[in-house]
Amino acid sequence: MQTRQQNDEQSASMITRGLEQYDTILDVMNESFTNYASNPAFTNLGHTLSFADVSHLSARFAAWIQNKTDLVPGDRIIIQMPNLLQYPIVVLGALRAGLVVVNTNPLYTARELEHQINDSGAKAMIVLANMANVAQDVLPRTSVRHVIVTEVGDMLPMVKRFLVNNIVKHVKKMVPEFNLPGSVPLTRVMKEGADLMCKDHQAKPDDIALLQYTGGTTGVAKGAMLTHRNIIANMLQTTVMTEHLTPGQETMVAPLPLYHIYSFTVNCMVSMLLGFHNLLITNPRDMSSFIRDISKTRFSLFVGLNTLFAGLLRHPRFKELDFSNMKVTFSGGMALQRSVANDWQQVTGCKICEGFGMTETSPIISANRPEDVHLGTVGLPLPATEVRLVDEEGNVVSGPEAVGELCVKGPQVMKGYWKRPEATADILDQDGWLRTGDVAQISDEGFIRIVDRKKDMIVVSGFNVYPNELEDVLAHHPGVHQCAAIGIPSNKTGEAIKLFIVRNREDMTEEEIMKYLRKHLTGYKVPRLIEFRDSLPTSPVGKVLKRELRAEELGQS
Repeated sequence: MQTRQQNDEQSASMITRGLEQYDTILDVMNESFTNYASNPAFTNLGHTLSFADVSHLSARFAAWIQNKTDLVPGDRIIIQMPNLLQYPIVVLGALRAGLVVVNTNPLYTARELEHQINDSGAKAMIVLANMANVAQDVLPRTSVRHVIVTEVGDMLPMVKRFLVNNIVKHVKKMVPEFNLPGSVPLTRVMKEGADLMCKDHQAKPDDIALLQYTGGTTGVAKGAMLTHRNIIANMLQTTVMTEHLTPGQETMVAPLPLYHIYSFTVNCMVSMLLGFHNLLITNPRDMSSFIRDISKTRFSLFVGLNTLFAGLLRHPRFKELDFSNMKVTFSGGMALQRSVANDWQQVTGCKICEGFGMTETSPIISANRPEDVHLGTVGLPLPATEVRLVDEEGNVVSGPEAVGELCVKGPQVMKGYWKRPEATADILDQDGWLRTGDVAQISDEGFIRIVDRKKDMIVVSGFNVYPNELEDVLAHHPGVHQCAAIGIPSNKTGEAIKLFIVRNREDMTEEEIMKYLRKHLTGYKVPRLIEFRDSLPTSPVGKVLKRELRAEELGQS
C-alpha cells in the first residue's frame, strides 16, 4: 500500500505532466468535446446540451465576435448572468475568440457594476434582460462598445423558448423596461454565427483567461488575473478528490452561481475535464423548485456550502429524494458547521468534504478527501501546493500548536491584481508565496484548521462582504457621523452583518438607513442588524476598534 506522501508525489507529477500537455483551457475542452461528444454536459429548465452541442454553440459565439465586431484577443468581456445554459457557451466562446472573461454578479447595483466595467476596461458585455435596466444606467459612462442581451430561455428549443421568455416577461414580470441602443439579442448572435468561420485563438499558458474580482482586505474591488495555467492547474489538482469517480458517468448538482470562482472551477471547468453532467440550478433560493428539479435525476455529486445544506435539510421534501447514487459532497465558500455536516451525512449517507480557497488561488488550496474526512478542518493541501504559517513579522512558525497566517504557493496562485502592483506586492512576494489573511493551524498529518481571519471580511452565505465598502457607502449619507460594520455568528448565513452608527440627527431611523443601503449595495451586503450609539470605541488616532465591538457581541471581556 502506498503512503500518502507517495500518492501526493505521484499526483504532483501528474499535474506537472498535465501543464506540459495543455497550454490553454481550450486544449482541455477540445479534448473533452471529442472524448464525451454525445454525453450530456449541462441541463437547465428541462433541456440538456451535450458536449458536442456546447462545442458547436460556443464556436458560433466566437465566430460572431471574430467576424462581426472589432474586438481583438486580450479585450475584456463582462459576462453577467445566473446559471443558464448560455453561460458555459458564452464563456467558452469568449475564450475561443481570445477574450478575457470578467465574471460579474447579476445583482450588482449600478455603482458596483460601473466600477467593475471601468476598472477592467471591458469593451463588450453580455447581460441578462432581467438586469439590463442597471446596465442601461451605467454603460454611457464606460468603454463598452458591444452589448449582447440574453433572455432566460434563449438556449431552449424554439417553442419552449417562446413560452419561458414570455412567462418571465409577462406572467412573472421579472424583466423591467430597458433601452440599450445598438445592443444585439443573443439569439441573433447565435443565428449569424452559424454561417461564420471560427478560428480558435492560440493563447499562451501565462495569458490571462479571467479577471475575477475580489474585494480583498481594503474593500476596493480588485481583479485577480487568473491565467490559463492557473485554471488548468487547479482543474488537475482537484481531480485528486475524484479518483474514485468514473469520467463521463457522473452527474453533479450545480446550485452555486457559475460566476463565483468556486463553482466556475468545479462545475464549469473540472466537470468538463472529466465529462461530468451538470444540473444547473438558476434560483437555489426557491427550495421547492430546486428539489423538484433534482428529484428527476440520480445525481452522484453535490457542490454547495453550509447555508445551502442547512436550508435543504430544513425542507420537508428533501429527505424524500433518492440519495442511493450519492458519492461525494463538496463544501466551500464559508465555514462548515459540524452539526450541518452530521445531519447531511445522516440524511444522504454521504460525508461532506470541506475545502478552502480564495479567488486569488483559482480558487482551491486544500480539501478533505472523500476517503479521509476530518471535520473541523479544511483538509490537506492539494498536490503541488505548498503551505506554511508565518507570524506578524513574517517568520515561519511550525508545530501542531503553532498558529500563524496561512501562506500558499503553487501553480494555481494568480499572476497578480489587474493594474494594481502595490496591492499585488502586499499579498504576493517575489518567491510566489501568497498571504491568505487567514490565521490557521496545521496538524502533524498536514490537515489545516482555519482559526480566525486577519481581515475584517465578513462571509454571508459564502459571499464576501467587505466592511470598508459598506462603511464608505454609508459615509456619504448626511445623517451618519460615524459607522462600523462587523460580522457576528448566524445559524442561518454563517455570519451576519451588524452595523453600528453614530447619528448626526436623532430622527434618523433604521428604515431610512436600510433603504439607502439597498439602493447602493447588492442584497447580501445589506446588514440585517443596526444599532445606534452615542459613540464608538476608537484608538488614540481615531480608528474605530472593531475588535472591541466584536468582543461585546460575543460576550467577551
